[in-house]
Amino acid sequence: MALTAFRLIKTIQQQGLRFLSTRAAEGEVVTFVNLSNLADNPGAVRKGRRIGRGIGCSKGKTSGRGHKGQKARSGGNIHPSFEGGQTKFYKLLPKRGFKNSNSKMEMLGINLGTLQDYVDMGRLDPNKQPLTIRDLVQAGLTKSNSIEHGVKLLARGSERLKTPLVLEVSRASESAIEAMEAIGGEVTSVHYNKLALRALLKPEKFEILPKFARPPPRLMTYYRSFKNRGYLSPQVQMRKMLRNRPELEDALVEKEKE
Repeated sequence: MALTAFRLIKTIQQQGLRFLSTRAAEGEVVTFVNLSNLADNPGAVRKGRRIGRGIGCSKGKTSGRGHKGQKARSGGNIHPSFEGGQTKFYKLLPKRGFKNSNSKMEMLGINLGTLQDYVDMGRLDPNKQPLTIRDLVQAGLTKSNSIEHGVKLLARGSERLKTPLVLEVSRASESAIEAMEAIGGEVTSVHYNKLALRALLKPEKFEILPKFARPPPRLMTYYRSFKNRGYLSPQVQMRKMLRNRPELEDALVEKEKE
């Protein structure tokens, strides 16, 4: 490939030299472009008017600003909303609504394809159940200081997912839940406030670990929904209990047979 490109460049150079030699033989002056004659087209750049240089520049003495006043001073521009002292138009309009900065919860997104890559590299143990946000940080997927409100599981790269994982994250998209459960994995959405998140990521900072707070009323619906695999939904709690105590599952099966 490199040899072909070299031959092509060589051919172009030879043809260019032949063309120039032909024009030179006809008596035409051939000029090569270099730094000494490189310039813009004539008239392409106009010189700006010099102000304050006498009557010959047509902008002498006061430089077109007139005599004194606010507009004659440097930095004396008037704001576009100024209306001569009367109440500005935007101040006449009533205010509507408010913006609650405390309700903004930006989650750090982690994709299923990234999880599979870290499992393949051996940095994430698929046998550990469940894998929490702390395990993802220790594996190197992210840093603890970049997680402000939690982690959300996203479905990008789900076509490469082949290892079932048991995950506990703050939130998860519906497509990510479907892709993980399709191969036998589990996803649980768990609420962490700032104190609980700090206790999860850095337990060595606490002499006594605090109890995790329940979600506030506005988030209670999300974490009670089995559609979101919320940890407060009865189905998820039953699933967790059966995973921790497998003998109960056998007892339930026998009871159903009866």
